[in-house]
Amino acid sequence: MSATTTPQTPDLDRVNAIVNPQLQQWKQRTTDTPGIWSGAFVQETLAMTRRLFIQLQRRPSTLVAGVIQPLIWLVLFGALFQNVPSGLFGESQNYGQFLGAGIIVFTAFGGALNAGLPVMFDREFGFLNRFLVAPLASRYSIVVASALFIAAMSLVQTAAIIGLSAVLGAGLPGLTGLALVVGIVLTLVLGVTALSLGLAFALPGHIELIAVIFVTNLPLLFASTALVPLSFMPGWLQVVASLNPLSYAIEPIRHIYVHGNWTLGSVVMAAPFADISLGACLGVLVGFSALALALIQPLLRRRLV
Repeated sequence: MSATTTPQTPDLDRVNAIVNPQLQQWKQRTTDTPGIWSGAFVQETLAMTRRLFIQLQRRPSTLVAGVIQPLIWLVLFGALFQNVPSGLFGESQNYGQFLGAGIIVFTAFGGALNAGLPVMFDREFGFLNRFLVAPLASRYSIVVASALFIAAMSLVQTAAIIGLSAVLGAGLPGLTGLALVVGIVLTLVLGVTALSLGLAFALPGHIELIAVIFVTNLPLLFASTALVPLSFMPGWLQVVASLNPLSYAIEPIRHIYVHGNWTLGSVVMAAPFADISLGACLGVLVGFSALALALIQPLLRRRLV
Protein backbone atom coordinates (compact mmCIF):
# COMPACT_ATOMS: atom_id res chain seq x y z
CA MET A 1 0.00 0.00 0.00
CA SER A 2 1.38 3.38 -0.92
CA ALA A 3 0.39 6.71 0.60
CA THR A 4 -0.83 9.45 -1.71
CA THR A 5 0.85 12.79 -1.13
CA THR A 6 -0.22 16.19 -2.42
CA PRO A 7 2.66 18.25 -3.78
CA GLN A 8 3.10 21.68 -2.15
CA THR A 9 2.69 24.44 -4.73
CA PRO A 10 4.54 27.69 -4.05
CA ASP A 11 2.37 30.81 -3.64
CA LEU A 12 4.01 32.41 -6.69
CA ASP A 13 2.99 29.49 -8.83
CA ARG A 14 -0.58 29.81 -7.55
CA VAL A 15 -0.67 33.45 -8.58
CA ASN A 16 0.73 32.66 -12.00
CA ALA A 17 -1.79 29.83 -12.37
CA ILE A 18 -4.68 32.35 -12.44
CA VAL A 19 -5.56 32.60 -16.11
CA ASN A 20 -8.77 34.59 -15.79
CA PRO A 21 -7.89 38.24 -16.64
CA GLN A 22 -10.46 39.63 -14.19
CA LEU A 23 -9.05 37.48 -11.36
CA GLN A 24 -5.55 38.59 -12.27
CA GLN A 25 -6.61 42.25 -12.10
CA TRP A 26 -8.30 41.68 -8.73
CA LYS A 27 -5.21 39.90 -7.40
CA GLN A 28 -3.03 42.75 -8.64
CA ARG A 29 -5.23 45.33 -6.90
CA THR A 30 -5.13 43.43 -3.59
CA THR A 31 -1.35 43.03 -3.63
CA ASP A 32 -0.46 46.55 -4.82
CA THR A 33 -1.71 48.56 -1.83
CA PRO A 34 -0.26 51.78 -0.37
CA GLY A 35 0.59 50.03 2.91
CA ILE A 36 0.54 51.26 6.49
CA TRP A 37 2.84 54.25 5.84
CA SER A 38 0.30 56.15 3.80
CA GLY A 39 -2.46 58.68 4.24
CA ALA A 40 -4.98 56.16 2.98
CA PHE A 41 -4.12 53.85 5.88
CA VAL A 42 -4.76 56.64 8.40
CA GLN A 43 -8.02 57.54 6.68
CA GLU A 44 -9.41 54.02 6.64
CA THR A 45 -8.23 53.37 10.22
CA LEU A 46 -10.11 56.46 11.41
CA ALA A 47 -13.18 55.38 9.43
CA MET A 48 -13.16 51.90 11.02
CA THR A 49 -12.62 53.41 14.47
CA ARG A 50 -15.55 55.74 13.84
CA ARG A 51 -17.66 52.70 12.92
CA LEU A 52 -16.92 51.18 16.34
CA PHE A 53 -17.87 54.43 18.10
CA ILE A 54 -21.12 54.59 16.11
CA GLN A 55 -21.90 51.08 17.35
CA LEU A 56 -21.15 52.27 20.89
CA GLN A 57 -23.39 55.32 20.41
CA ARG A 58 -26.25 53.08 19.36
CA ARG A 59 -25.64 50.70 22.27
CA PRO A 60 -24.32 52.91 25.10
CA SER A 61 -25.09 50.26 27.69
CA THR A 62 -21.67 48.76 26.92
CA LEU A 63 -19.92 51.95 28.02
CA VAL A 64 -22.26 52.57 30.97
CA ALA A 65 -21.75 49.06 32.31
CA GLY A 66 -18.01 49.27 31.67
CA VAL A 67 -17.77 52.42 33.81
CA ILE A 68 -20.22 51.46 36.56
CA GLN A 69 -18.82 48.00 37.26
CA PRO A 70 -15.32 49.08 38.39
CA LEU A 71 -16.84 51.90 40.46
CA ILE A 72 -19.04 49.38 42.27
CA TRP A 73 -15.97 47.21 42.89
CA LEU A 74 -14.12 50.23 44.26
CA VAL A 75 -16.94 51.24 46.61
CA LEU A 76 -17.86 47.76 47.85
CA PHE A 77 -14.33 46.39 48.29
CA GLY A 78 -13.18 49.67 49.82
CA ALA A 79 -16.04 49.55 52.33
CA LEU A 80 -15.40 45.89 53.07
CA PHE A 81 -11.87 46.56 54.33
CA GLN A 82 -12.14 50.20 55.43
CA ASN A 83 -11.63 49.33 59.13
CA VAL A 84 -8.40 47.35 58.69
CA PRO A 85 -5.53 48.60 60.92
CA SER A 86 -3.43 51.39 59.41
CA GLY A 87 -0.23 50.11 57.81
CA LEU A 88 -1.59 46.62 57.14
CA PHE A 89 -1.59 47.27 53.39
CA GLY A 90 1.85 48.80 53.13
CA GLU A 91 2.23 52.56 52.97
CA SER A 92 -1.26 53.24 51.61
CA GLN A 93 -3.38 55.54 53.76
CA ASN A 94 -6.43 53.30 53.44
CA TYR A 95 -7.59 50.25 51.54
CA GLY A 96 -9.36 52.41 48.94
CA GLN A 97 -6.03 53.96 47.99
CA PHE A 98 -4.41 50.53 47.90
CA LEU A 99 -7.26 49.08 45.83
CA GLY A 100 -7.50 51.92 43.28
CA ALA A 101 -4.41 50.83 41.31
CA GLY A 102 -5.67 47.24 41.14
CA ILE A 103 -9.11 48.30 39.90
CA ILE A 104 -7.59 50.60 37.24
CA VAL A 105 -5.35 47.87 35.87
CA PHE A 106 -7.88 45.06 36.10
CA THR A 107 -10.57 47.15 34.37
CA ALA A 108 -8.20 48.02 31.52
CA PHE A 109 -7.10 44.39 31.30
CA GLY A 110 -10.70 43.12 31.18
CA GLY A 111 -11.68 45.60 28.47
CA ALA A 112 -8.64 44.73 26.35
CA LEU A 113 -9.27 41.02 26.79
CA ASN A 114 -12.73 41.52 25.26
CA ALA A 115 -11.27 43.39 22.26
CA GLY A 116 -11.44 40.32 20.07
CA LEU A 117 -15.20 39.87 20.47
CA PRO A 118 -16.31 42.53 17.92
CA VAL A 119 -13.84 41.11 15.39
CA MET A 120 -15.12 37.61 16.09
CA PHE A 121 -18.73 38.71 15.56
CA ASP A 122 -17.66 40.45 12.33
CA ARG A 123 -16.17 37.11 11.26
CA GLU A 124 -19.31 35.17 12.10
CA PHE A 125 -21.74 37.65 10.49
CA GLY A 126 -19.63 38.06 7.34
CA PHE A 127 -18.62 41.72 7.80
CA LEU A 128 -14.95 40.79 8.08
CA ASN A 129 -15.04 39.13 4.66
CA ARG A 130 -16.39 42.37 3.20
CA PHE A 131 -13.44 44.24 4.70
CA LEU A 132 -10.98 41.66 3.40
CA VAL A 133 -12.17 42.01 -0.22
CA ALA A 134 -12.30 45.82 -0.02
CA PRO A 135 -9.43 47.80 -1.62
CA LEU A 136 -7.83 48.75 1.71
CA ALA A 137 -4.44 50.42 1.98
CA SER A 138 -3.59 47.72 4.52
CA ARG A 139 -5.80 45.21 6.29
CA TYR A 140 -3.90 45.92 9.49
CA SER A 141 -6.21 48.95 9.77
CA ILE A 142 -8.81 46.49 11.10
CA VAL A 143 -6.49 45.63 13.98
CA VAL A 144 -5.34 49.20 14.66
CA ALA A 145 -8.92 50.49 14.71
CA SER A 146 -9.87 47.91 17.34
CA ALA A 147 -6.84 48.82 19.45
CA LEU A 148 -7.67 52.56 19.28
CA PHE A 149 -11.27 51.92 20.30
CA ILE A 150 -10.30 49.77 23.29
CA ALA A 151 -7.65 52.30 24.35
CA ALA A 152 -10.24 55.11 24.31
CA MET A 153 -12.67 53.01 26.35
CA SER A 154 -9.94 52.18 28.87
CA LEU A 155 -9.02 55.85 29.29
CA VAL A 156 -12.65 56.76 30.03
CA GLN A 157 -12.86 53.98 32.64
CA THR A 158 -9.50 54.98 34.15
CA ALA A 159 -10.60 58.62 34.46
CA ALA A 160 -13.79 57.54 36.24
CA ILE A 161 -11.89 55.31 38.68
CA ILE A 162 -9.27 57.97 39.43
CA GLY A 163 -12.01 60.54 40.01
CA LEU A 164 -14.01 58.34 42.40
CA SER A 165 -10.81 57.27 44.21
CA ALA A 166 -10.02 60.93 44.82
CA VAL A 167 -13.53 61.51 46.19
CA LEU A 168 -13.13 58.51 48.51
CA GLY A 169 -9.90 59.91 49.95
CA ALA A 170 -7.19 58.22 47.88
CA GLY A 171 -5.86 61.57 46.63
CA LEU A 172 -4.44 62.35 43.21
CA PRO A 173 -0.92 61.96 41.81
CA GLY A 174 0.79 64.93 40.13
CA LEU A 175 0.53 65.63 36.42
CA THR A 176 3.66 63.61 35.66
CA GLY A 177 2.30 60.76 37.73
CA LEU A 178 -1.05 60.89 35.93
CA ALA A 179 0.74 60.85 32.57
CA LEU A 180 2.71 57.78 33.66
CA VAL A 181 -0.50 56.07 34.83
CA VAL A 182 -2.01 56.67 31.38
CA GLY A 183 1.16 55.36 29.72
CA ILE A 184 1.12 52.20 31.86
CA VAL A 185 -2.56 51.55 31.11
CA LEU A 186 -2.09 52.07 27.36
CA THR A 187 0.97 49.81 27.24
CA LEU A 188 -0.89 47.00 29.00
CA VAL A 189 -3.97 47.52 26.83
CA LEU A 190 -1.86 47.31 23.66
CA GLY A 191 -0.36 43.95 24.60
CA VAL A 192 -3.59 42.35 25.84
CA THR A 193 -5.57 43.70 22.87
CA ALA A 194 -3.04 42.12 20.52
CA LEU A 195 -3.46 38.75 22.23
CA SER A 196 -7.25 39.02 22.19
CA LEU A 197 -7.31 39.90 18.47
CA GLY A 198 -4.98 36.98 17.81
CA LEU A 199 -7.42 34.68 19.60
CA ALA A 200 -10.29 36.16 17.56
CA PHE A 201 -8.56 35.02 14.35
CA ALA A 202 -7.32 31.70 15.73
CA LEU A 203 -10.37 30.31 17.55
CA PRO A 204 -13.33 28.83 15.63
CA GLY A 205 -16.11 30.94 17.21
CA HIS A 206 -17.24 33.37 19.91
CA ILE A 207 -18.18 30.57 22.32
CA GLU A 208 -14.55 29.43 22.46
CA LEU A 209 -13.30 33.03 22.78
CA ILE A 210 -15.70 33.77 25.66
CA ALA A 211 -14.59 30.53 27.34
CA VAL A 212 -10.94 31.62 27.13
CA ILE A 213 -11.87 35.05 28.55
CA PHE A 214 -13.73 33.49 31.49
CA VAL A 215 -10.88 31.07 32.24
CA THR A 216 -8.23 33.81 32.03
CA ASN A 217 -9.88 36.80 33.69
CA LEU A 218 -10.38 36.05 37.38
CA PRO A 219 -7.36 33.74 37.89
CA LEU A 220 -5.06 36.51 36.65
CA LEU A 221 -6.79 38.97 39.02
CA PHE A 222 -6.34 36.79 42.11
CA ALA A 223 -2.81 35.82 41.06
CA SER A 224 -1.74 39.47 41.08
CA THR A 225 -1.24 42.19 43.69
CA ALA A 226 -4.55 43.87 42.81
CA LEU A 227 -6.36 42.96 46.03
CA VAL A 228 -3.62 42.18 48.57
CA PRO A 229 0.15 42.78 48.79
CA LEU A 230 2.66 40.03 48.03
CA SER A 231 3.42 39.56 51.74
CA PHE A 232 -0.14 38.24 52.32
CA MET A 233 0.31 35.39 49.83
CA PRO A 234 1.80 31.91 50.29
CA GLY A 235 5.25 31.41 48.79
CA TRP A 236 4.15 29.72 45.57
CA LEU A 237 1.53 32.39 44.88
CA GLN A 238 4.11 35.14 45.50
CA VAL A 239 6.19 33.63 42.68
CA VAL A 240 3.15 33.44 40.37
CA ALA A 241 2.09 37.01 41.18
CA SER A 242 5.66 38.22 40.61
CA LEU A 243 5.55 36.75 37.10
CA ASN A 244 2.09 38.14 36.33
CA PRO A 245 2.25 41.18 33.97
CA LEU A 246 -0.69 42.74 35.82
CA SER A 247 1.46 43.10 38.96
CA TYR A 248 4.02 45.06 36.91
CA ALA A 249 1.27 47.54 35.99
CA ILE A 250 -0.38 47.68 39.43
CA GLU A 251 2.66 48.26 41.64
CA PRO A 252 4.05 51.33 39.78
CA ILE A 253 0.61 53.02 39.84
CA ARG A 254 0.25 52.22 43.55
CA HIS A 255 3.73 53.63 44.24
CA ILE A 256 2.94 56.82 42.32
CA TYR A 257 -0.18 57.34 44.44
CA VAL A 258 1.73 56.96 47.72
CA HIS A 259 5.02 58.68 46.87
CA GLY A 260 5.05 62.12 45.31
CA ASN A 261 8.83 62.03 44.77
CA TRP A 262 9.02 58.80 42.80
CA THR A 263 11.81 58.05 40.32
CA LEU A 264 12.40 55.29 37.80
CA GLY A 265 14.85 53.72 40.26
CA SER A 266 12.29 53.53 43.09
CA VAL A 267 11.69 49.98 44.32
CA VAL A 268 7.98 49.24 43.88
CA MET A 269 7.79 45.46 44.44
CA ALA A 270 9.77 43.05 46.62
CA ALA A 271 9.48 39.88 44.52
CA PRO A 272 10.80 36.56 45.92
CA PHE A 273 13.69 36.65 43.44
CA ALA A 274 14.61 40.37 43.45
CA ASP A 275 13.54 43.90 44.28
CA ILE A 276 11.76 45.34 41.23
CA SER A 277 12.16 49.04 40.42
CA LEU A 278 9.61 51.25 38.69
CA GLY A 279 11.80 51.45 35.57
CA ALA A 280 12.10 47.64 35.49
CA CYS A 281 8.29 47.34 35.68
CA LEU A 282 7.93 49.67 32.70
CA GLY A 283 10.52 47.60 30.81
CA VAL A 284 8.60 44.39 31.54
CA LEU A 285 5.34 45.95 30.32
CA VAL A 286 6.92 47.21 27.11
CA GLY A 287 8.54 43.80 26.58
CA PHE A 288 5.21 42.05 27.20
CA SER A 289 3.43 44.21 24.62
CA ALA A 290 6.23 43.79 22.08
CA LEU A 291 6.19 40.01 22.60
CA ALA A 292 2.40 39.88 22.20
CA LEU A 293 2.58 41.88 18.95
CA ALA A 294 5.38 39.65 17.66
CA LEU A 295 3.46 36.47 18.51
CA ILE A 296 0.35 37.45 16.57
CA GLN A 297 2.21 38.77 13.52
CA PRO A 298 2.40 35.41 11.66
CA LEU A 299 -1.29 34.72 12.38
CA LEU A 300 -2.44 38.16 11.24
CA ARG A 301 -0.23 37.97 8.15
CA ARG A 302 -1.78 34.61 7.26
CA ARG A 303 -5.38 35.74 7.88
CA LEU A 304 -5.28 39.33 6.68
CA VAL A 305 -2.72 39.53 3.89
